[in-house]
Amino acid sequence: MDERIKNMSTDRYVSPLSERYASKEMQYIFSPDKKFRTWRRLWIALAETEKELGLPITDEQIEELKEHKDDINYEVAREREKVVRHDVMSHVYAYGQQCPKAKGIIHLGATSCYVGDNTDIIIMAEALEIVRKKLLNVIAELAAFADGYKALPTLAFTHFQPAQPTTVGKRATLWMQEFMMDLEDLVYVKDSLKLLGSKGTTGTQASFLELFEGDQEKIDKIDLMIAEKMGFKACYPVSGQTYSRKVDTRVVNVLAGIAASAHKFSNDIRLLQHLKEVEEPFEKTQIGSSAMAYKRNPMRSERIASLSRYVMADALNPAITSAAQWFERTLDDSANKRLSVPEGFLAVDGILDLCLNVVDGLVVYPKVIEKRLMSELPFMATENIMMDAVKAGGDRQELHEKIRELSMEAGRNVKEKGLDNNLLELIAADPAFNLSEEELKKTMDPSRYTGRAAVQVDAFLKDSVSPLLEANKEVLGMSAEINV
Repeated sequence: MDERIKNMSTDRYVSPLSERYASKEMQYIFSPDKKFRTWRRLWIALAETEKELGLPITDEQIEELKEHKDDINYEVAREREKVVRHDVMSHVYAYGQQCPKAKGIIHLGATSCYVGDNTDIIIMAEALEIVRKKLLNVIAELAAFADGYKALPTLAFTHFQPAQPTTVGKRATLWMQEFMMDLEDLVYVKDSLKLLGSKGTTGTQASFLELFEGDQEKIDKIDLMIAEKMGFKACYPVSGQTYSRKVDTRVVNVLAGIAASAHKFSNDIRLLQHLKEVEEPFEKTQIGSSAMAYKRNPMRSERIASLSRYVMADALNPAITSAAQWFERTLDDSANKRLSVPEGFLAVDGILDLCLNVVDGLVVYPKVIEKRLMSELPFMATENIMMDAVKAGGDRQELHEKIRELSMEAGRNVKEKGLDNNLLELIAADPAFNLSEEELKKTMDPSRYTGRAAVQVDAFLKDSVSPLLEANKEVLGMSAEINV
């Protein structure tokens, strides 16, 4: 039996984000194990810092803390929480039960936000790194797709109406560029993350003033020493009891940006699949419809859109929470951030897995693309035809009016009578143009109408994408399996 099914709870609500969409890797980041192990790492870092700055803490006590940093005694913590109604103090107690020599110095001088807020920052940083890697892999897959189809002419659309041709590869660069913008935002925000440090109940470090008997120089060192031990460059220079909830807003806005880009990509794929020009992968045994057995629905792209809308709406949560904080701390952030931040990350993780899966297996149908393009190309070619007719001795203004009239007639034939586009025949029959149907057909080479699309793809890949992928080649090569 599938392990996922075996472990599935059937008598209580289970989040679809964990059961259907997010990877195990991202789920672990937001797991209790990760959270409470990080708490213990922070308590160790605090004890080490305090010892190094002269407080009477022994190597033996610190070694004892390190011995038990990963074996969380959940039952003890749960039972204690029933009594004290405080999650942090319950875990301080549980850790102290495992470390009798060190229990008296665990959490010394700290407030609950020391472990809670610092852990949140650490977790967001690690989660952003997973997102960064997956985003790079989506960009890499799109780059390969764009390169492979850079010269394949296709009808472009403005207002979803036929427009001057582009290429299949050029369209893919538009999706890619938006994901690269998201990557820039992500890297900026990730690199700017700082820890809260240990600033006490209202951010004034009053407890440390007492502990270190007013030694300002020592107190100034605490935050930086803790940050370095936890792999960060710095702590926020000032805070209330918590780090500014503006940080959560910045992080989730990055996720919302990725979701918007993915939604745009998935919309285009859904429209192209309707046109039968490009399709997302479809498994041999996959069922498209419970009733209509012939159907191949863009279900993965639809799922991307669905999850993306959730993430974009989710960005409002930290924004409103940040705006509604009172003075140095209020607890109405807690329940909201327990939901909004993890769920934003889990959803984006699922979105990027879906994007990776879809791009990796995109199916292109050149014949369908060509047929649709050729049915519209006579309209696109009218300017070239007019120039050729002028060269052959025609009057530009007169020819412009005639082409307009004949284009309307050909349009009526297509729309009202259901006939093929006969614009070339109509032009050939008009002596004002002095062009045969054979001469006109020579203008019907689609590559003449795609402008610099192929050149733009080459330049974009060479100048913008390749350096990025080369600099991050160690994280490339991911693939994504979709659960259902």
